[in-house]
Amino acid sequence: MKDTDNVLKDLLEKSFQKFDLVQGSLVKANVLQIGKKWVTLDIGFKSDGLVPIEEFQNHANKIQIKEGDEVEVILDALDDGFGEIRLSRDKARKQETWDMLESSHQNGDYVEGKVVNKVKGGFTVFVDVVKSFLPGSLIDPKGGKDYPDLTGQTLEFKVMKFDKKRSNVVLSRKAVLQEQNSEERERLLKIIKEGKKIEGTIKNLTDYGAFVDLGGLDGLLHITDLSWKRVMHPKEILNVGDKKEFLVLSFDEDKMRVSLGLKQLSEDPWKDLESKYHVGQVVEGEVALTTDYGCFVKLDDDIEGLVHITDLDWKNKNINPSSILNKGDKISVKIMEIDLEERKVSLSRKHTTENPWKVFEDKHNAGDILEGLTIKSVTDFGVFVELDGEIDGLIHHSEINVGDGSIEEQYKAGDKVNVSISGMDSERERISLSLVS
Repeated sequence: MKDTDNVLKDLLEKSFQKFDLVQGSLVKANVLQIGKKWVTLDIGFKSDGLVPIEEFQNHANKIQIKEGDEVEVILDALDDGFGEIRLSRDKARKQETWDMLESSHQNGDYVEGKVVNKVKGGFTVFVDVVKSFLPGSLIDPKGGKDYPDLTGQTLEFKVMKFDKKRSNVVLSRKAVLQEQNSEERERLLKIIKEGKKIEGTIKNLTDYGAFVDLGGLDGLLHITDLSWKRVMHPKEILNVGDKKEFLVLSFDEDKMRVSLGLKQLSEDPWKDLESKYHVGQVVEGEVALTTDYGCFVKLDDDIEGLVHITDLDWKNKNINPSSILNKGDKISVKIMEIDLEERKVSLSRKHTTENPWKVFEDKHNAGDILEGLTIKSVTDFGVFVELDGEIDGLIHHSEINVGDGSIEEQYKAGDKVNVSISGMDSERERISLSLVS
């Protein structure tokens, strides 16, 4: 039986010699079948060759071939002991990768590699099946010891040192970034011009504005340049991923900083404001926002005015705006002031109705006696009395003789008193009263 095996082996070796094949030869093979563990290859001989499937997988364990592909392999064994030809894709890949690395080193081409782990002074990177070294000093153009952790990332590198005999390959990520930044800088310098339009994609929203991807460089769109109307947060107008056209407001070429505008691409509504609105005009608006100090009223799509808390109601000086108004309410307001320079419109809700202090002043004269009026409140500086029109008059404490007691002891809310009018000032909204017996 041994004699028969030896004869077959000799015949097999003679057959390979006819094909000019020896152990270690690089041969082309066609992929016949992809199994669970082995890939069957046809090298043009009567016996097919086998290669472990792992040798055709990338770093993500994905198979990189399909049936019918032509690949290069190394003839590893003429007979693996089972009468089969054993081939190696890894050895062929390593040979191909070394050739590619040498060419890239000479020509300055980029190579792609996967960062597999952090080691002393840098990272281990596999370029296909060849182990390489990425020093920490060649990771980032910024330099320094605090370089980012690149583990698991597949990136482009430049080959800085190449020594196949010593299996020594040194890579640089820094060189790639510097070249790309230089190229990107030149490209951006050509397309980014102050006063010109540029297209970009909303990358991130913040309280103070939005960052826009201009294709390799981020521009800042400040919240004040979003819209001519008041904007509380950019999300009211923008969404991440939106593609829009912007105006380049400023461009610092040294620092590569770009300021963008969106509202500048539309007509400034304040430019012709006085042709639509004027002081003294009563208009209808929509409540856009209530605050502690008043409410903002939208006059049209881009113009808002402020009704200060003191201009909300004649009778309630410190009323909470949200207690009487809601967002979306339609109200009438009177334009009190237009400041084009500051882009402000002052409005009044109370001035759309008659001033009850003026109405009272027109109906009465100083010295008039009013009987049976109700005390509304008592303070240490005087007594407030309710008058016609639901307004108050004040009996100052100097007008009240309480002897050794206090005002609060002698007078209570709800008590009835007789008074005379000692003074009226409708502009200051004050009516002075005196007690009469």
